[in-house]
Amino acid sequence: MATEQLKYRGRIVTDIDIAFIRRLVSDNPGLSRRALSAKLCEAWNWRQANGTLRDMVCRGMMLQLHRQGHIQLPPVRWVNPNPLARRNPERKRPAAVLVDETPLQAALSDLRPLEFQQVRRTAEERVYNGLLDRYHYLGYTQPVGEHLKYVVYAQNRPIACLGWSSAPRHLGPRDRFIGWSADARRNNIRFLAYNTRFLILPFVTVPHLASHILACMARQVSIGWESLYGHPIYYLETFIDPRRFRGTCYRAANWIVLGLTTGRGKDAPTRTPNRSFKEVLGYPLTKDFRHRLCEV
Repeated sequence: MATEQLKYRGRIVTDIDIAFIRRLVSDNPGLSRRALSAKLCEAWNWRQANGTLRDMVCRGMMLQLHRQGHIQLPPVRWVNPNPLARRNPERKRPAAVLVDETPLQAALSDLRPLEFQQVRRTAEERVYNGLLDRYHYLGYTQPVGEHLKYVVYAQNRPIACLGWSSAPRHLGPRDRFIGWSADARRNNIRFLAYNTRFLILPFVTVPHLASHILACMARQVSIGWESLYGHPIYYLETFIDPRRFRGTCYRAANWIVLGLTTGRGKDAPTRTPNRSFKEVLGYPLTKDFRHRLCEV
């Protein structure tokens, strides 16, 4: 009977699995670690939601098995250079974007309908990057994993930017609100999107604009996500630093205040808070979001 050896990213690896990997390695002595990982993903049909192989996760699992002595991987053939360790921050900043900074003061009804452009993987992505870098107090940082970037236009002028990315895996107030199990969270976390950036350009003064943009975004994010990544979104979330912001526009757009973070990062070595507490806000996109997200 197979016994559990390892649980890696939600996958249980048994003695039978380890024997299969050993045989895969021995039967393909000329393959690199990367090629073996891809071959194992194919054999197990281990894929992401968009159908691509879970190659990086598989490589991490194989490396952990190798370090624990369960398998013997071939020697490393190539070490990828770390561009983050050597980059010049000034040289790598997004290119500056010239925009019309004439003050825009108007009623929302005079600007509608607004134009929302999803610019991720398009030529207009540089506009989003440059505007965030210049006007947002946190600047621009390149997201990792699945993410979308939106630029909002009015009268042919960019007036706002919104960024969405994969949600953090563990978030107490949100997890309690959804009520999902650990297995359901691992399986369905991809159906959540986290609002990482929201910028109204500083020369734009339009009452109720921010909450209107959030309401429009709630109808578009899932469509954009499915178009780019092959799966929908059922729930949105964000953090608010209460020392700086009240989150009025989110509340006006019917986002739900769920509680506070613990003040600890994901890699915190102790349970002592080491950063500011943030308010957690959520916005379900479907009435049956709990049913969809709690399925295992």
